[in-house]
Amino acid sequence: MNRLAIYLIKQYQRLTKDSNKRCRFFPSCSNYALECYRKFGFLKASLLTAWRILRCNPLSKGGYDPVPKSMIEKLFREDYPN
Repeated sequence: MNRLAIYLIKQYQRLTKDSNKRCRFFPSCSNYALECYRKFGFLKASLLTAWRILRCNPLSKGGYDPVPKSMIEKLFREDYPN
């Protein structure tokens, strides 16, 4: 299912690449969704993407909003002292 979601998002990006609309967030909502589907399972990625899209509205100030770290990234963080 993740591959299908990634394919559909990439098609959406191709269709809207010439659009003047800009996302309020960085990374853009579609790039955020791509990263979610690459990192997480279908259900978690879908929930994170839906929550992000709900927050992307004229009342939101936007800004930097990274995809949450996966469990592996949390376990093997690089900020441990040597």
